Amino acid sequence: MSSAPTPTDLSAPDDSDGGPAFVDLGLRAELLGALSALGYEEPTPIQREAIPLLLAGRDLLGQAATGTGKTAAFALPLLQRMPDDRRGGDPVSLVLVPTRELAVQVSEAFHRYGKDLGARVLPIYGGQPIGRQLRALDLGVDVVVATPGRALDHIARGTLRLGSLATVVLDEADEMLDMGFAEDIEAILEHAPAERQTVLFSATMPARIDGLARKHLTDPERIQIGREQPVAGEAPRVRQSAYIVTRAHKPAVLGRVLDVESPTAAIVFCRSREEVDRLTETMNGRGYRAEALHGGMSQEQRDRVMGRLRAGTADLLVATDVAARGLDVEQLTHVVNYDVPSAPESYVHRIGRVGRAGREGVAITLAEPREHRMLKTIERVTGQRIDIDKIPTVADLRTRRMALTQAALRESLLEDDLDPFRVIVESLSDEFDLMEVALAAVKLAHEAALPGSDDEEEIPQVAVRAPRESRPGFEGRGGDRRGGGSRPRTGGTAQVFIGLGRRAGVRPQDLVGAITGETRVSGRDIGSIEIADRFSLVEVPLGVADEVIAGLRNSTIKGRKATVRRDRGGEGN
Repeated sequence: MSSAPTPTDLSAPDDSDGGPAFVDLGLRAELLGALSALGYEEPTPIQREAIPLLLAGRDLLGQAATGTGKTAAFALPLLQRMPDDRRGGDPVSLVLVPTRELAVQVSEAFHRYGKDLGARVLPIYGGQPIGRQLRALDLGVDVVVATPGRALDHIARGTLRLGSLATVVLDEADEMLDMGFAEDIEAILEHAPAERQTVLFSATMPARIDGLARKHLTDPERIQIGREQPVAGEAPRVRQSAYIVTRAHKPAVLGRVLDVESPTAAIVFCRSREEVDRLTETMNGRGYRAEALHGGMSQEQRDRVMGRLRAGTADLLVATDVAARGLDVEQLTHVVNYDVPSAPESYVHRIGRVGRAGREGVAITLAEPREHRMLKTIERVTGQRIDIDKIPTVADLRTRRMALTQAALRESLLEDDLDPFRVIVESLSDEFDLMEVALAAVKLAHEAALPGSDDEEEIPQVAVRAPRESRPGFEGRGGDRRGGGSRPRTGGTAQVFIGLGRRAGVRPQDLVGAITGETRVSGRDIGSIEIADRFSLVEVPLGVADEVIAGLRNSTIKGRKATVRRDRGGEGN
């Protein structure tokens, strides 16, 4: 499991107004000493707002994105408010979190902040021997950090007694509700004292979170903190982009994008366990060190996977949403949505895995043409722009690989001991020009590091188009009712001439993919296809022939531009 957050988790850039330091928030000396030892100098915005309110005993409803420092925002006040005489064994604070990973992470943070106070902190979660938890509870604890299911189990056993609770924290409440813990949370809160402080943090605020707050919080203060915005002129910490790609080309596009991006470590989110397993196998076949993570795996298997990711022996994690919840991997640089998330809230949680604690991150989405509208919805809800990028071409990939080879050679020239190889160079320089010797060495280094790099095929670009009902050639809402107004007009066919054929490696599927990717024509609307040595002929409905021609003229087939026009005399009925 990862260590507690690094010092930058709690430090923030200098504000123009010279915001308060931790010492100005009224924290006790032991906490200030621990923060100083960890290198923390200045609270983040959520800590500046939340800590004074929680120290005053107020209930709090906070909306805060992952990575804003909210763990310290509630941990420091809870540690401050612990009674000095803690001879009793029952906890005074309970923190509920959605996952085992987050329970460990939050518990470690409490230990680090409260070490000089002698705070007794216990994480409780499934997948750990319950005997160990029973012994710790019997000896006495101050703070329990628990997943709802295991907390309720201990309450039912009588081993977790809540009578002394002063504060209950619901961390990542929206995640807990999404995972089906609503009833467990309700039951736990019913066992907690009525006179208590209740704190709720959530990255998003759907209606059911508001309902939970109205029922269980008393006159709460409300704060809303987003990610720290970049200073004018600076690039955002999370670069968000999307590629429009057909389903069949998604594995190839993912590999191409990762090859160009060269992430230190990345998570790829998939919708199902089956897709996770298939894609993991595909990416390992491409040379990535990929690991699968999903709900069908045991806790021991998941721990091994995360250990390999954190140790650097794996660089790509392919996961479902549920399996990846609560993960905090410091070296993570990229998040990839293999499909567009079904809700903006899911998108927010996914991209929250990168760009944390001031680190830069990249969020990439692979969207099918029909999912483009959902991207716009996510933009509108999050208020953040998602740039639509062109799929990297073979030329882009080769340029990137050349740059990586150059960087590796530069590093070797600066840092490695090259003297043992001098005799080889001197020997070859008697027979060949020194430049030719260098070129041969670079070629061997490039091919050794990137085998098979010249075998790539072009991936067709898919244009983003206006909604169907706004484009010419379609019946409106009062038109062809059989297809809901989305089928092309009938009335004959036309032959489209494309100036590429067998000599260019063109296959029927290349032509069908280009047409369906660039127009609203489906594969079943395409008629006969004839491929000659130097050209091809494709039969399409007469009403969309002009659109097909325009679309193909603006795209490439097998990486090449082609002459596209109506075939003379090729129209029929």
